[in-house]
Amino acid sequence: MQPRLDYKSVAPEALKPLLQLDAYLNHSSGLEPSLLDLVRLRASQINGCAFCIDMHSKDLRARGETEQRLYELNAWRETPFYSDRKRAALEWTEAITLISQNHVPDDVFKKVHQYFSDPELVNLTMVIVAINGWNRIAISFRVVHGSYQPAVQARKTA
Repeated sequence: MQPRLDYKSVAPEALKPLLQLDAYLNHSSGLEPSLLDLVRLRASQINGCAFCIDMHSKDLRARGETEQRLYELNAWRETPFYSDRKRAALEWTEAITLISQNHVPDDVFKKVHQYFSDPELVNLTMVIVAINGWNRIAISFRVVHGSYQPAVQARKTA
């Protein structure tokens, strides 16, 4: 696969707000780093973004995530490996990522709201919005995957 365009060099100013949002979410959202990356990985799986799947699976491994949980993420409903909080976040991720299909049902909102405070729920939603944006950028411009290396090393999953 050949990249279509080096979007970073063509319009670096356009990326600043998304990068600032990511920085806020990573450092000030109050959400666990492993939860953020699980959500990012699940949305990327749904969207078929190879670059982001590569990135976030490597980030999760660097945080100490197990191979079993990574391999079974796309079947999270059928596994016992995720807490109720993470299950709620994954369900919210799927509903928002597939918003054109289901318009985020009330029962999904009620379920996720049991495990996340109002500020956490807004921040969780912003993580999902951001990764869906990054997925669309990477897929549209055919960002080449495989060479990403995580900055986080050996941090354990929260």
